[in-house]
Amino acid sequence: MRIKTLRFKEIDSTNRFLCNYQANESEEMTVAVADFQTAGRGMGTNTWESEAGQNLLFSILVHPRTLPITRQFQLSMAQAIALKEVLDEYTDGITVKWPNDIYWQNRKISGTRIDTSISSQGIKNFVLGTGLNVNQREFHSDAPNPVSLFQILGYKIDPDLLLNKIITRFEKYYHLVIQGYYSQISTQYHAALYRTKGLYKYSDKTGDFQATILRVEDNGHLILRDSTGKLRQYAFKELTFII
Repeated sequence: MRIKTLRFKEIDSTNRFLCNYQANESEEMTVAVADFQTAGRGMGTNTWESEAGQNLLFSILVHPRTLPITRQFQLSMAQAIALKEVLDEYTDGITVKWPNDIYWQNRKISGTRIDTSISSQGIKNFVLGTGLNVNQREFHSDAPNPVSLFQILGYKIDPDLLLNKIITRFEKYYHLVIQGYYSQISTQYHAALYRTKGLYKYSDKTGDFQATILRVEDNGHLILRDSTGKLRQYAFKELTFII
């Protein structure tokens, strides 16, 4: 697969850059990596705290035009699986918190923002922007539960080596998605999910409740069964995990 990598000392947002980037026809995947982002964002209005040069801040642009629009969440699953498998090489306790955050135990080590553009032919551009806490020693924002690999392991990791592993693993799962191996991707994603066993606390617009995760639908919606036996369905940002 032809992959082009672009590196920046500082940029407002690697996702914003790739959303406006005109890739050559020969570029099947474009990766933008930054030492520092002045306007790095998570999903919605969330921001991402990262000291310059200490973590991985990167976005991946692909053009999955043959993938049905209804299957685009498969690419989010593929990215989450890739991140988890690479981090599994360094530590136990890594899971995927729906929809695509990566957790170590009950703390967030990585988040991914997704930007999609659709054309009459299907998915024109799909951008996955990931922040992964690698070597940061302390966090100072009001984010409730960040953690880095350094804090877990007690020693520094080479970010470039880590990035190469992630890109290689994502490329593998990207091809599986494009080839239609949806069930395999979904099975691995569900096996990696955070909080799949037992009742846990959640909150939605009606208040707090306890529930267990049943599954994630093809469209990315989360299905829970609450303590009364009622099924609940949520789209992104409609549910808060109480940790």
